Amino acid sequence: MRQAAPSCLFNQALPTVTLLFIALPAAAQVSSAIVRGTVAQASGPVAGATITARNTATGQTLRTTSRSDGGYVLTGLPPGTYRIEVQAAGLPASTREVTLRVGQTLALDLAPGTPTVALQTVTVTGTRGVESKSSEVGAYVSPRQMERLPQVTRNFLAFADLAPGVSFATEADGSTRLQGGAQNINGVNVFIDGVSQKNYVTRGGISGQDSSRGNPFPQSAISEYKVLTQNYKAEFDEVTSAAITAVTKSGTNELQGDVFFDHTRGSWRASTPAEAKAGEKVDSRQNQYGASLGGPIVKDRLHYFIAYEGKDNRDPQTVVPGAGRSAEDIPAAYRHLLGPVSVPFKEDLLFLKLDAALNDAQQLEFTLKYRDERETTNLKDQSTEPWSTQKDNDETRIALKHQYNADTWVNEARITYERTDWNPRPTTLGPGLRFTTGLTDAEKEVLNVGGGQDYQRKAQKGYAVQDDFTFTDLQWRGRHVVKMGVKVKSVEVDAVERLPYNPQYYIDITSGNPDPYKLRVGTALEGVGDGSAHSRNTQIGLYVQDDWEVNRHLTLNLGLRYDYERSPAYLDHETPSDVIAALNEQDPNAPAGQTYAQTLTNGGIDINDYISTGRNRKAFAKAWQPRLGFAYDLKADQHSVVYGGYGRSYDRNIFDWLQLEHTKGTFPTREFLFPDGTWKPEYYTPEGLVGLLGPASNTQGREVVLINNKLKLPFSDQFSLGLRQVVGNWNTDVGLSHVRSKNGFAFLLGNRRPDGSFFAPGTTWGPPFGNGVPGYGSLILGTSGLETRTNSLFLQAQKPYTPTSGWGVTLAYTYANAKENRQFGEHYSLDYPSLADYGWKQSSAVPKHRLVVAALQDLPWGLEGSLRLSYASGRPQYYTDCTAGANQCSIEQFKRGSQRQVDVALGKAFRVGAGARVRVRADVLNLFNRRNYKDYKTDGAEFGSPTGTLEGPPRTVKLSLGASW
Repeated sequence: MRQAAPSCLFNQALPTVTLLFIALPAAAQVSSAIVRGTVAQASGPVAGATITARNTATGQTLRTTSRSDGGYVLTGLPPGTYRIEVQAAGLPASTREVTLRVGQTLALDLAPGTPTVALQTVTVTGTRGVESKSSEVGAYVSPRQMERLPQVTRNFLAFADLAPGVSFATEADGSTRLQGGAQNINGVNVFIDGVSQKNYVTRGGISGQDSSRGNPFPQSAISEYKVLTQNYKAEFDEVTSAAITAVTKSGTNELQGDVFFDHTRGSWRASTPAEAKAGEKVDSRQNQYGASLGGPIVKDRLHYFIAYEGKDNRDPQTVVPGAGRSAEDIPAAYRHLLGPVSVPFKEDLLFLKLDAALNDAQQLEFTLKYRDERETTNLKDQSTEPWSTQKDNDETRIALKHQYNADTWVNEARITYERTDWNPRPTTLGPGLRFTTGLTDAEKEVLNVGGGQDYQRKAQKGYAVQDDFTFTDLQWRGRHVVKMGVKVKSVEVDAVERLPYNPQYYIDITSGNPDPYKLRVGTALEGVGDGSAHSRNTQIGLYVQDDWEVNRHLTLNLGLRYDYERSPAYLDHETPSDVIAALNEQDPNAPAGQTYAQTLTNGGIDINDYISTGRNRKAFAKAWQPRLGFAYDLKADQHSVVYGGYGRSYDRNIFDWLQLEHTKGTFPTREFLFPDGTWKPEYYTPEGLVGLLGPASNTQGREVVLINNKLKLPFSDQFSLGLRQVVGNWNTDVGLSHVRSKNGFAFLLGNRRPDGSFFAPGTTWGPPFGNGVPGYGSLILGTSGLETRTNSLFLQAQKPYTPTSGWGVTLAYTYANAKENRQFGEHYSLDYPSLADYGWKQSSAVPKHRLVVAALQDLPWGLEGSLRLSYASGRPQYYTDCTAGANQCSIEQFKRGSQRQVDVALGKAFRVGAGARVRVRADVLNLFNRRNYKDYKTDGAEFGSPTGTLEGPPRTVKLSLGASW
């Protein structure tokens, strides 16, 4: 038996930190697997037996010994195939071969002296991929499914909807969205090799996925992953909806490589609705290519794996006049910008992994991820190519992990570095021309040309130290595996927002006058700011998790998590003195002597709740998160298991919203109207603008954004109850769940009329945009308050693929009754005085019924077929109902059409030498060319008819070629 005291480099160099790791709870050990069970003979339990797990591909070896009751635990095992040997004194050794999955706990009893048994399974029930004695709700995505199922892109997250309650959508611009239940997309999180990929600045939940057509990680580097929708354990942080834990591939003792090329083009797809209407199909293409290589540096000790994937797209979009206008309404000089267009995108993804087995007790792992994207965005609808946006999206992540395995405990220490940079900017520098229907016709947008208005830079970078400590030899009324950990992170978040970057000139196409009637221009305020914000945030996470096997029937998962974050940009912010003075000035629209602050008080707003002195805000300190679950095996054979649980999970408020308190007040948007005869052509020049704008300190148009001093963190409470049942070769799971999310971030309009009212007397519509802070623009108040409520019934059924049967099927069905108090994806709530006034409505993002079926089938002549079917019933769409009058509007909903899609793939691999294969495959996406419309018209004679924007592709054929050795 080896010595229990660690001698690893980390513990020698950082003794103080190690003591802290052992003494406190925290970060996450979410990707490795656990094998636990009993060593016994017919005469009873066997104590002191040696259990050895050897990875058959890499040679990595871990050992432990059985306790006095015969129990044993092997933990910290990377997913893969292992040969597990048990050796007891005086008895011959016996072995079993098992395949472990990401984040899995496998129950495996061993008997020394019995003949060797080769298992093609991961559980003793004979069902590959099942983890029945767990309270978690979710599903596995296997390597074979990622390899064979049809897909339009190589985004490994595209298969996440094989778990009930999860959806993966491709937007009309090619960007993707991962969503769990009715909750905001920011609530998801992805863990790769145990490292959180959280985005702290912009939307999307994970870094780099805000409006990106790219992939977050090379799919060729992902071994497999697990999707969790509820009852995740205390190791998981910064997540309130779906959590995905993935493990990357490693090099093995054999040199292995792979190359691939995927291609599709405009002639291989059906026309989009806009192309069909125009009678012209835009030239488009999509190329994806890559290579991976892995092998030994030192056999059984040191291995490498490297993967590269590239993407080169020209995606179809269409530029059309808005407001129901035609090309003839547009000035002739700009008509050539209308019609189908091809939108470029380029991405490079690189992943490198080195893993070393220092000895049987210690492993060291280094990983590097690099992502580089360049793309054109905002080129569609009424936005022309000159007015479009050029966007860079870069990311680097580095992680170094050390693992030490003792007989009765395991320690996993990790140091990480991350840097992301999201930077959209105008394609053209110069004046922007905004053709509209004019102020007299509600100023509807017709076409945008010239210099665009979007300039932003959102970034995060920082370091983290985290440690997970697992006790495997605790006994009290059963067996306990207790994990605890800590994560300390320092991350710098930055935001630059200068909108509009180019001056925007508005021209009324209905007036016959070619001169602008309005100008909007952004200017930095000298001595105040330049539209940028910075914060160095400190995050601390603590957790303890007890997986308690009470007996052979009952397992309890008892966890508690605590998270804390200090964000100086929010906590130390001081409301500018000139803004405070303006709030206490005479309200020009109110009776004499009434200040604007008193007007707000009349409207139910205590402005002191939003005035920050730099000392009156405190970081949210109540993020305690119990995670409680159970699994009861009715017959102790893992065939019939009742499970359930309750958990609370907290997320972050993204910096992109918090920073507006800084940037909106330092780069204000100025607006000028030009009555007849006041326009001068020199206003198109920088010199002419200087004279028009006046002093930079002018406050006109300066929007005032204030955030509540007691801002809370968004969280969700999750309840579930279900039954897992093995039926022949099928694994089934039926369950009920209830999820409530609260404290989502929202911006409200603080403007009030002199009497404190929001609407004019006798009306139900018409926010008081003209009643802003005296001398400034509108008052925008940031607060906590968005909520969702979801009740679900879900059903999973899986017949795993095996080479013997030649087929496999996965089915996931969800019935959901989801409600929200504000439209999904909207954080600006300016139509009513409070969120309560919006009322509860059906979620616009969650269908009542959703079905996903994935099937694999071996065919004659060595062909491999696969099918993926998805169905979603129609979701509600919001619209403004003004049939009772322009000032008597209300927000209502109607039902959109259902969405259906069938994808198929057919491939074949050819052996071309010893161990080498060449493969060819054809995918047909949306086989029946179903028009899955995203949006529907909400006014006019065509109310309720599709706009023509699709969610997902038209019928598309994709050809793939590859080779492996």
